Amino acid sequence: MSILLEAEHLTKIFTQRGKNPFKAVNDVSFTLKKGETLGIVGESGSGKSTIAKLLTRLTDITEGTLKFEGKDITRLKQSQLKEVYGDIQMVFQNPVGSFDPRRTLGDGIGESLRNRGMKKADVEKRVAELLEQCGLEKEYAKRYPHEVSGGQCQRAAIARALAVKPKVLICDEATSALDVTIQKQIMELLEDLKEKNGLSFIFICHNLALVQMFCDRVLVLYEGKVVESGIPDDIINEPKEEYTRRLVDAVLS
Repeated sequence: MSILLEAEHLTKIFTQRGKNPFKAVNDVSFTLKKGETLGIVGESGSGKSTIAKLLTRLTDITEGTLKFEGKDITRLKQSQLKEVYGDIQMVFQNPVGSFDPRRTLGDGIGESLRNRGMKKADVEKRVAELLEQCGLEKEYAKRYPHEVSGGQCQRAAIARALAVKPKVLICDEATSALDVTIQKQIMELLEDLKEKNGLSFIFICHNLALVQMFCDRVLVLYEGKVVESGIPDDIINEPKEEYTRRLVDAVLS
């Protein structure tokens, strides 16, 4: 499989006046191949979400290199990032908060299509197709975020991410705000999209059980550094690091 995304020595340092610099991501390297799902796990504050923002260029990289399909995208700015946003999309933890409360779900899903010059009728048709693909009836396009359940809103958020036909979907704790039953349904949807669309995933999660079910490889983060990596079954059944053992025990206990 060809490599889609390549991160080399990614580092992010946050600075704040009167405080010591904080290294949220510390020399992290990995690759993502076409059709692969890479899990990133770790407790809160381990750097998972910061990595997601670095990969989508929502946050500038302090040190290191990020390449997509061999092209260096580390320092791209503003209009240069439009192509990147077409290839890499993110689904956030809080589905309701990720939509504008004053606009319908259909408006939110179709925004990227309108920005690319698609005609109104074509946008409406595409939005209906995306909703159906994600398990929602086309009537949901007329609803507002507060008018639907968390699971329905997350389905709409996934539909929005798929609108520009990305090659990589980054799920940043995309199921953690949902109850167990809805979480299972969303995971089944992601698995279906992976098979039908040939998507590659970065699956950021603190739940090793979900990672074991969904991911091909996994990185374990602790204080911004990768402390262990490998196949999920190996990591969970025979963890080498004490920190990983604690994560596994937290799932099994």
